[in-house]
Amino acid sequence: MYIPAHFQCLDSDVFDLLANMGGVEWVTAGPGGMVATFMPMLYKREGSSRGLLQGHLARANPQVRAGSSAEALVIVHGTDSYISPSYYPSKADHGKVVPTWNYLTAHVYGDLVLHDDPDWVRENVSALTDKHESIRTHPWSVYDAPPDYLEAMLRAIVGVEIVVTRIEAKAKLSQNRNPTDVEGVITGLEALGDLEGADAVRHARDLRAQRY
Repeated sequence: MYIPAHFQCLDSDVFDLLANMGGVEWVTAGPGGMVATFMPMLYKREGSSRGLLQGHLARANPQVRAGSSAEALVIVHGTDSYISPSYYPSKADHGKVVPTWNYLTAHVYGDLVLHDDPDWVRENVSALTDKHESIRTHPWSVYDAPPDYLEAMLRAIVGVEIVVTRIEAKAKLSQNRNPTDVEGVITGLEALGDLEGADAVRHARDLRAQRY
C-alpha cells in the first residue's frame, strides 16, 4: 500500500480499527487467480504477536479450496468520506483545489488456517453474534435457535483464521491540508451529518498538533 509519511497510522489507531471492524474483504490467490469473499471477522491479540483474524464462510464457497498453505490478505475498511473543494477556505484565495476522498483502511497479511472443527466454528459464530448483538436491548443468542437447526447450519460452514504476519494501515484524513482547510473539512462533514468522518479528521488534527 502506498503510504506517505503524513498518512501513517499509529499502532493504537490500527488496533482500534481492527478491534471494531465489521465486514472485511478476504483475498487469496490460487491456481485460478485471485478470489475474494466479504465476511465479518473478529480480531484477537495473542500476547505480543500481531494477532489473529477469525471468521467463517460457506463450505460450498470455492475459496475454501485455496487450502491452508496460502497467504491471505484481509482488507479492513474504516470511515471514508468524499471531500468537496468547497470545504476549503483556501478555495477563495487561489482556487487551486480539487476533490478528494478521506479514508481509514488496513491491509492485513497472514497465513491462512481453515478450521473444520465444529467446536471452533460454534465458538466463532457465538463470538461474532455476541459482539454485534451487544447493542440490542434484548440480544439474540445462537442458542436461541433449535439445537438440530443450529448443528445443521454449523455443518454448512468452515472456520477461517488468519495468523497475522504484517499490517499496512493508512489514515488519509486531510493531514496534508493547512489548519484552516482542516477546520473547513470538519465543518463541512458535520453539516452533512457525517459525524464519524468529522471525528476522524479531528482526531488526525489533534495527533498532528501533539507531534508538532
